[in-house]
Amino acid sequence: MLAGFDIGGTKIELVVFDEAYQAVYQQREPTPTQDYEQFLETLVAMLQRAEEACGEISRVGVGMPGIVDIDTGAQLSSNIPAATGHCIAKDIEVRLARPTVLGNDCQCFALSEANGGAAAQYESVFGAVLGTGVGGGVCLNGLLIKGRNGTAGEWGHSPLPAQFVEKYGLPLVQCGCGKTGCVERYISGPGLVFLYQHCGGEARSAIQVIDEMRAENPQAEQAFTMYLDILACTLASFVHIYDPQAVVFGGGLSRVPELYQRLPDSLRQHLLPAIKTPALLAPKFGDSSGVRGAAMLAESCHSPLLRSSKAIDSRDHCTAT
Repeated sequence: MLAGFDIGGTKIELVVFDEAYQAVYQQREPTPTQDYEQFLETLVAMLQRAEEACGEISRVGVGMPGIVDIDTGAQLSSNIPAATGHCIAKDIEVRLARPTVLGNDCQCFALSEANGGAAAQYESVFGAVLGTGVGGGVCLNGLLIKGRNGTAGEWGHSPLPAQFVEKYGLPLVQCGCGKTGCVERYISGPGLVFLYQHCGGEARSAIQVIDEMRAENPQAEQAFTMYLDILACTLASFVHIYDPQAVVFGGGLSRVPELYQRLPDSLRQHLLPAIKTPALLAPKFGDSSGVRGAAMLAESCHSPLLRSSKAIDSRDHCTAT
């Protein structure tokens, strides 16, 4: 049995998989975002309950937002402040008392969808997550490309193209990472809400803005058009650099059919004339894809398919807990 944890700023999901990556057990708990000891204890308690239900779990993969400092192994996560500054991979492995691999949650999503998921037939895949935040991962022939710092595919913190400041009169908004003007603040779920308010709309959830757009609310339609324009421009830059055959979308906005209906035309406007538009795909495993990819990370040291993914293991760099 393999276990995958998908840790977010709101919830922790644990799924146990068999050797064919079929889910046999699932549970969810709220994420303790402020107390690190409570955060670790929650993971231990969840795994204990899983073993009571399923039997021994040999390895664990953990996907969570943020990056790992390659020199110290310390985690940086704006969504889970309690984890920041800790060598979390080492601490989790010690507490769980079994081999544990830590990876970025968006990269776990990409790994899952490139292996048996929506993009399984494509050699080069970009997993683009559009949720509370914006992130991604890159896979080549089913293998996860991590990069020197383990941040390959981290497109949410590229700057908003200057053309949109002039075109739409958009202000440069401070991001949770500490920078100003990150594109995440405009193409995430909260980013869509921000654009709607910029167009004169009242405070809404992203889903409500979509509903308003479908009801032909002019402010919501204007906001969604702006959203697609910024998303397409940012995605086009990524396509020019990485040239993926397919893009698989994840996160809450991946469930919006209009995204797949209207984005290709917007993307075409920002791509160079000779560049073919990649396939734009909805995820096969939906919200469960990240946790499935985390379980694949747990198997990465033992599976020829994933051995070259070189998942960052901060245990090898940790200098302090």
